Amino acid sequence: MSQTESLEKQPTLEHITVLRGAVLRSLLVYAFIFIVLFFALRFYMDLLIGDRELVMLGPLDAIKLYFTLAGVLGLGFSAPYLAFEAWRFVKPALSTKEASILFQYIPAIFVCFIIGLCFGFFVIHPLAFAFLTELGELHFDMMITASEYFSFVLMATLPAGFLFELPLIIMALTSFGLLNPYSLGKVRKYAYFALLCISVLITPPDFLTDILVVIPFILLYELGIVLAKVVHKRKAHVEAV
Repeated sequence: MSQTESLEKQPTLEHITVLRGAVLRSLLVYAFIFIVLFFALRFYMDLLIGDRELVMLGPLDAIKLYFTLAGVLGLGFSAPYLAFEAWRFVKPALSTKEASILFQYIPAIFVCFIIGLCFGFFVIHPLAFAFLTELGELHFDMMITASEYFSFVLMATLPAGFLFELPLIIMALTSFGLLNPYSLGKVRKYAYFALLCISVLITPPDFLTDILVVIPFILLYELGIVLAKVVHKRKAHVEAV
């Protein structure tokens, strides 16, 4: 192997080594949070269940449920650190200003995700759960397993968490020149339709409920456009100077 080929391969090996370290640290942090949540969940299970009467169909269902909840919640709680490791990995490829901007978005996006989860858990989930259980109890005896209940909770909360990140994601993409906020205004009707479809999927087939849920999502989209325009104008002004 020539000296030139050796030098060309060296950066690649360095990137692989750095990536390996980031992945290992991320896995260790996730594993630690997973273990803590796995043993802590039993103290908060009554709070999550409320006054609902849930059943287990087998002796292994409880352990499966705890593993699932700890796994999903572990990803959520470890997300800031995972994002930090991702930022640190791509930082050398960014300018100092770009790296600083990206770093500032990480905690804000996480906070918006938590707010979205709360909206899904305290607003969307109760509406959907009450409607569907009342509909089922009209003709059947309702028996809800813990696994089905928490799967339904995740289905109602996770999409809301991601959608609440929308304004900051739009701002971040605008900051890096990957998105023009004025183009989002031109496709507004398609965005509204997509948000309505998402609302229909995570809420009961009740038109009033769908409208009540989609309104905050539309407001988030519009807020993202407004904030992105501010970022776009500021970016254009800095480049002009």
